[in-house]
Amino acid sequence: MRILIVSALIVAADQITKLMVKGLSLPSLGISIEGMRYGSSREIFGDFFRLTYIENPGMAFGIDIGEKPFLAIVSLAASVAIAIYLYQSRNQSLGYRASLAMILGGAVGNLIDRMFYGVWFGTTGLFHGRVVDFLDVDFFDVAVGPFHLSRWPVFNIADASVTIGVLLLLLLHRSAASVGDAVPVKAPSTPDPSVPVQHQPEQH
Repeated sequence: MRILIVSALIVAADQITKLMVKGLSLPSLGISIEGMRYGSSREIFGDFFRLTYIENPGMAFGIDIGEKPFLAIVSLAASVAIAIYLYQSRNQSLGYRASLAMILGGAVGNLIDRMFYGVWFGTTGLFHGRVVDFLDVDFFDVAVGPFHLSRWPVFNIADASVTIGVLLLLLLHRSAASVGDAVPVKAPSTPDPSVPVQHQPEQH
């Protein structure tokens, strides 16, 4: 399916930017990327948008739901399920399939970190890697009861792709529901008893 090109581009952009931030050294291929020092920040648009290099052992935006091997396996199963559903939805609208492709690309992008980064960088074993985050944006303050958020959690391209894909799916679903509700249902007409019925003369 050509829509998988969207997923592939997201995975490529996600991994390239992560490796540029984390750094990579492959002397046999002549590749040497210095990367950023862990925990350091670089201002792009003042304090509003920065590059901040951290590694996240949990889910998107720092959410932690369990041990790393469990999370990696769940992410793998979710990616396979999304890919299957995307194939089953091949006759749906382009917007719907593009939303699923964005979610799939983001899921696979972070899955690569969790599955392989520990092995590639010699820090831990398979399924024990940490997700590289670096997009640091100051949107707006959030305060709900005792919870207070003064700056958006650091994220990456894969996180953004999943979030945008889910929002597009919700928007498309809502739009489809609104169109369905707006279509009038024409009730069957019933004859008015006050109007005499005209009979056509019989043909002999």
